[in-house]
Amino acid sequence: MLSKKYRFHSRGGVNYTYKKGRPVFSSKELTIIYNENPKKFLRFAVVVPKKVQKLAVNRNKIRRRLYEAIRLEIKENPFFPKSGDFIFLIRSDSLMKTDFSYLRALVSSMIK
Repeated sequence: MLSKKYRFHSRGGVNYTYKKGRPVFSSKELTIIYNENPKKFLRFAVVVPKKVQKLAVNRNKIRRRLYEAIRLEIKENPFFPKSGDFIFLIRSDSLMKTDFSYLRALVSSMIK
């Protein structure tokens, strides 16, 4: 799981990033919305709408897998950005069954 310092602490921060941020990557599986962070640290949110997956168990599974891919990428990639707000908006439930190595490569290629 991604540590607490890398997650949003309130819904206000997520709403602000939705309004002021810009999409930096979009595919049929997910969209990444980015906004500069004036506090100079990283924050992430993974949003899985009910439209994508009805069961909360499956939405949480997608969320946990993506948070883990982000955590490993922060830990191992020296070129990962040092600040910014990122929202990963999931658009397809195919990420639930996708191989984890593919998911990690997807996160790595999108953040560059």
